[in-house]
Amino acid sequence: MNRRRRVLLAVTIDDSLQFLRGFPQYLVNRGWEVHVVSTPGKRLAELSEIEGVVTHGIKMDRTPNPLRDIFSFCRWLLVIASVRPDVVSVGTPKAGLLGSLAAWMLRVPARVYLLRGLRLETSAGLRKQLLVFAERMTMACASTVVSVSDSLRELAIEMRLAPSDKIAVLGRGSSNGVDVEVFRPDRIKNGDRAAIASRLGMDLNVPVVGFVGRLTRDKGLHVLGDAMSALERRGVNAQVLVLGGVDDESGANGVAQLRKSCRNIVTTGHVLQPADYYSLMTLLCLPSYREGFVNVVLEASASGIPVVTSDATGVRDAVIDGVTGLTSPVADADSLADNLARVLLDPTLAGSLGANGRKWVVDNFSRERVQDSYANHLEAQLGQEHAQ
Repeated sequence: MNRRRRVLLAVTIDDSLQFLRGFPQYLVNRGWEVHVVSTPGKRLAELSEIEGVVTHGIKMDRTPNPLRDIFSFCRWLLVIASVRPDVVSVGTPKAGLLGSLAAWMLRVPARVYLLRGLRLETSAGLRKQLLVFAERMTMACASTVVSVSDSLRELAIEMRLAPSDKIAVLGRGSSNGVDVEVFRPDRIKNGDRAAIASRLGMDLNVPVVGFVGRLTRDKGLHVLGDAMSALERRGVNAQVLVLGGVDDESGANGVAQLRKSCRNIVTTGHVLQPADYYSLMTLLCLPSYREGFVNVVLEASASGIPVVTSDATGVRDAVIDGVTGLTSPVADADSLADNLARVLLDPTLAGSLGANGRKWVVDNFSRERVQDSYANHLEAQLGQEHAQ
């Protein structure tokens, strides 16, 4: 009897398994035996409870640590030798490097590297050189690379990380799409919306500029702070709602600067159900320096919320400028302030951008559409393997 086809999915840290939400179960339903690797944690443990999904905990450091990395690599070799997958799909830098190298050494037929972003874009010096080397090694060991956005693919090719014919974008991009039934304009009733605002100490009569994401410098918090200062000088009244946990010292500094720049700011820390909070926002602002493909912009658009963003890598792919949102050059606080003012002061424009955004996401980035596209790609790798 033929065994079920086996796929091994991997990310570095347990928290990043949120980027695979629903996908292991989806593959099981399509006839796969699914194995998942990450650093041990709650999300990995929860996946182990799904029938047809087997989990493997491998401790991996996000930052370079030669001794620990060697130990992690040995664990990778043992897991792949034991599982004998038909396809390995790895994403995030450390799991990408260790997993693709181990899969190449053990001759796994199909090795897919899901390129979710490039930290090297905002790095410099020796650190950047090391990151470039690691990405080139990862892509060399992969049999195919799937980039989550067109702009990210263009950057990878420009930096000569891999040949252009090795890097593909599926559909419009995105790593896992958006659940358009969870993120929708009518999710929260007015009474519940008022209750959330009251709990946070927010005045719903004052427009709300929302920010959602990890709190770190690359997200452009200090640019948002400068833009909010400019709005205050112009007499444009607004409050800021920040959702997300502090990722590093730069994030803590960014929040501190934002508090100095804006008199009316509320921070929630990490939240489990961000969909509930989009109903409070007049708009979502993400002045990021870099992304792979920015999920929070899709979530806001699916919720009918207009977006104001930078035109950074991985951000501009999620916005149609002037149709679903407004974009500004990276790190340009004055331009960002102009676009914030346009949306805050023009309810008709805000409504149009939000409605267009909802349609844009439903038509192109529903979770079912994106997961189906990636599952088809994995199955196509099996077809190529058997054709050789």
